[in-house]
Amino acid sequence: MKQLTLLILTFFCIQNSSAQINEFGLYLGGANFVGDVGATDYIAPNQLAIGAIYKWNRSPRHSYRVSLTFAELEGIDKNSDDPSRQLRSLEFNNQIIELSAGVEFTFFDFDLHEGGFVSTPYLSTGISATQHDDFYYNSLGEVESNDDTNIALGIPMIIGFKALVSSNIILALEVGARYTFSDNLDGSSPDAEELAQRSFGNLNNNDWYMFTGVTLTYTFGKNPCYCGY
Repeated sequence: MKQLTLLILTFFCIQNSSAQINEFGLYLGGANFVGDVGATDYIAPNQLAIGAIYKWNRSPRHSYRVSLTFAELEGIDKNSDDPSRQLRSLEFNNQIIELSAGVEFTFFDFDLHEGGFVSTPYLSTGISATQHDDFYYNSLGEVESNDDTNIALGIPMIIGFKALVSSNIILALEVGARYTFSDNLDGSSPDAEELAQRSFGNLNNNDWYMFTGVTLTYTFGKNPCYCGY
């Protein structure tokens, strides 16, 4: 009897999978770069970041999320606290497009059907793919473009706080670090073999970039069947 009940509940959940609560909205914030060129402050947004985000709330404690973000990464040695970077005086701008997918975990139940004010801190991680400009520095320290783009895979690490501010609107503030598997978002480690002599900086440390901002999402869909898995 217990097994039959479990099968019925599972079937019901599958049949109503399209009725899960969905969220779709906008992301607006700032971006900053941490690597071999420019300042090394981790939370210091200096360029606009804008994008779209979708979430599928699988339970009151976790969601699946996908986001697409457009931003520009900037590195200016003169803004660094490192005297050697200030003396070197390199700088760059790199336009990026990031596609990210992952899982979001809330500290407390975030049940959109209880009514009233609901809020919770949350953590999120997953995988990201970032398209970025490919370039290097010539002997004069000037940026030379390869007229190409590369894809850098990375791991997003996000912490945030979200609240239901109306019956269908969720406002969230989040800070997210992206560790990438690339050391060339700043042009310090060209991929081309013939440009290997143009590499500089700490070749053992890959590049990071940060997003700091807010998301405003609209919820839609029927009451979900929160199954126990």
